Amino acid sequence: MYKNKVVWITGASSGIGEALAYEFARQGAFLVLSARRADVLDAVCAKCASPHQHLVLPLDMTDSASLPRHVAAVMKKFGRIDVLINNAGISQRSLIKDTPLAIDRRVMELDFFGPVALTKAVLPHMLARGEGQLVAVSSIVGLVATPYRSAYAAAKHAIVGFYDALRAEVFDSGLSVSVIFPGFVRTNVSLSAVTADGSAHGLVDAQQETAMPADEFARRTVAALARGEERIIIAGKEKLAVWLGRLSPGLLARVMRKVKVT
Repeated sequence: MYKNKVVWITGASSGIGEALAYEFARQGAFLVLSARRADVLDAVCAKCASPHQHLVLPLDMTDSASLPRHVAAVMKKFGRIDVLINNAGISQRSLIKDTPLAIDRRVMELDFFGPVALTKAVLPHMLARGEGQLVAVSSIVGLVATPYRSAYAAAKHAIVGFYDALRAEVFDSGLSVSVIFPGFVRTNVSLSAVTADGSAHGLVDAQQETAMPADEFARRTVAALARGEERIIIAGKEKLAVWLGRLSPGLLARVMRKVKVT
């Protein structure tokens, strides 16, 4: 499915993005690997199948003015973008009462406005070709909000709404639009989660220590994307909260008051 396709992955330096890079490369894709740190991206690229055919493209997703220039660089290198995986983001660990508005804005800039800006920069090229796959990585928290993650949940809910609207708008244009909803995946995402004072959480959450391996998540996700699925939930037992919320929102609300999420 993805052999010789140009797949651009943001947040590719670690975690889910890194695992997706290895899986797409294994299938023969040409990768564009983006995150802030070039040295870490170089290390990921070196571990990919056929590293010589990929492009390392460092960028800052919060610098929306620079994104059209980066799109131009990808177009110059490959002439097209077949798949865009908006994965870059940051999590959060703080109570609403303790969290300054500046932290909420920081999370929203990276987790929502950054993907929106890059999507808008890539979209004209895909529309001109009449094909392409646009993908956003949300979270189970983008469907079921939990304590300590208010800004993160808000951003992940928001990207779902944006991509649902986009899917409806480009339905007849040859493009496909998907949103991925990861549950707990064994990554270091909680280490860099922002706290109320702006510092990193610096801890691995207990749920992640026993969570789904990132390579398994990547295999299942890429297979679902290849099937053209639009809403892709890849999770363990935590996905039950999604079904519970649909069947009994009141019961889910009572459960969320007691759930341990840190």
